[in-house]
Amino acid sequence: MQVDLFDYELPESLIAQTPLANRTASRLLTLDKRSGEIGHHGFEQLENYLQAGDVLVLNDTRVIPARLFGVKPDTGAKAEVLLLKQLEGDTWEALVRPGKRLKVGASIQFGGEHAQTENTDEASAGEPLLTATVESEGEMGTRVLRFSYTGIFNEILDRLGHMPLPPYIKEQLPERERYQTVYAKHQGSAAAPTAGLHFTEEYLHRLEQKGVQLAYVTLHVGLGTFRPVSAESIEEHDMHEEYYEVSRETAERINAAKAQGGRVIAVGTTSARTLETAAREDGILEAGSGWTGIFIYPGYQYRIVDALLTNFHLPKSTLLMLISALAGRERVLAAYKEAVEREYRFFSFGDAMFIY
Repeated sequence: MQVDLFDYELPESLIAQTPLANRTASRLLTLDKRSGEIGHHGFEQLENYLQAGDVLVLNDTRVIPARLFGVKPDTGAKAEVLLLKQLEGDTWEALVRPGKRLKVGASIQFGGEHAQTENTDEASAGEPLLTATVESEGEMGTRVLRFSYTGIFNEILDRLGHMPLPPYIKEQLPERERYQTVYAKHQGSAAAPTAGLHFTEEYLHRLEQKGVQLAYVTLHVGLGTFRPVSAESIEEHDMHEEYYEVSRETAERINAAKAQGGRVIAVGTTSARTLETAAREDGILEAGSGWTGIFIYPGYQYRIVDALLTNFHLPKSTLLMLISALAGRERVLAAYKEAVEREYRFFSFGDAMFIY
């Protein structure tokens, strides 16, 4: 199947640059995956499409300030690092720029004289707070970095790191927590599971009062989720593995709901990928953890997910392919065309779409 089949025209003006002040104030496009019927609502009307016995599955990963700016001590040249996943101890997989100048053995220093931090009072002269050494070159242009420092790594990262906003967002983020879900818990993501950004604690409580159950999974978002498809054919694209966890409590809650006729509603493509990774062929969800490189595109038969809340995705992306597997490519692209015509806000800080 050709990647170009998942292309669409999007005016740059529709790419949301900043989050709304009120998380639940976004718009909601609904798409019936069987009939193709499209509806237009406010996000808070999502509860009209949910019923007692449904399970809403949320990804409770927490974004780390994974973007670091430093210098090469030998030349003084600037370098940028995006942490993707912790491999072991102080060793991380990362994307680096400029890649051609950061070969095995190269060092990058962060903090100190050339510090670039989100808080200007943190920039201090002197010795670097953090040093990274390139240990090896990984897959898909990544590097394996080993960090050295004095103190606690996460505290240093919190001081020096920037939130890893996608490249299509040009505006500064007013506050870090706006790029976290209200239920973010387990640190490890290089990007937010953005479908969850629409929820407040109050709205989730309202859904629970209606009888909707909440369940949590963890998938640390990395290169696999946002890496663009460079191949001409979908089948030639390799997904990068990301770490996931499904607790026994979540598995039992979902399996019980399915047995009683309830629906499983994934909040975001990361939740959907986690559930489908942990699903058996007979539709039973198994507890466990590990690495997933699952790639969902049309032709895939969902085993767990019945409905999906998601944002609007980039043209020709694996995420657009994933939702097309649930609702059909033509129906999804027709919905996107209508969303463009009605000037919905797109991508990470944009409006939401509910496929049911």
